Amino acid sequence: MIIFEIFAAGPIETNTILLGCPKTHHACIIDCPSDSATWIQKRVKALGLHVDCILLTHSHWDHIADTAKLKKAFNVPVWIHAEDAPNLEKPGVDGLPLHFPIEGVKPSGHLADGQVLKVGELEIKVMHTPGHTPGSVCFLLPDEGMLISGDTLFRGRMGRLDLPTGRPGLMKGSLKKIGMLPRETRVYPGHGESTTIKEEAWIMK
Repeated sequence: MIIFEIFAAGPIETNTILLGCPKTHHACIIDCPSDSATWIQKRVKALGLHVDCILLTHSHWDHIADTAKLKKAFNVPVWIHAEDAPNLEKPGVDGLPLHFPIEGVKPSGHLADGQVLKVGELEIKVMHTPGHTPGSVCFLLPDEGMLISGDTLFRGRMGRLDLPTGRPGLMKGSLKKIGMLPRETRVYPGHGESTTIKEEAWIMK
């Protein structure tokens, strides 16, 4: 078993995920929507966790709004793919309108395809899945059969491609990459309910 909690926050109910190792109580935060910081801090305290880092699936405003607050609260590094880093540093340069001011954050490092991150005894593999944004990534926990897919794959649909950050020509390859995972892999998207690779067999067509 692992520590795995999801909380939907912000104006469009973006999922933030608290992921932890039960043996070591080390943890990470995945995506930081607005109004998520208070919930995360309460849960970290209640569970007695030590936060190691913040991981971002991509840099759209609804996924990064509370990043600065949480970075300061836990004094931890923030990781994002290099192609999405500019919008984390200066929110709004991606061409999407901001609904409220967002404090920029300079990333501590850049995520790369195939990179393996350790959180306690948990291993998290980075999958670069461009399409929704150039630097979109998914986080795979192979031993747990779990994929955190950000806005690349939702239950029954893919992420939007009609935004300024969209790369339609790259999305099909990203979906096929995800589709090669074991069919029983459970997928936790950036919005909405979870699904499985088996249920999303359409991504291989």
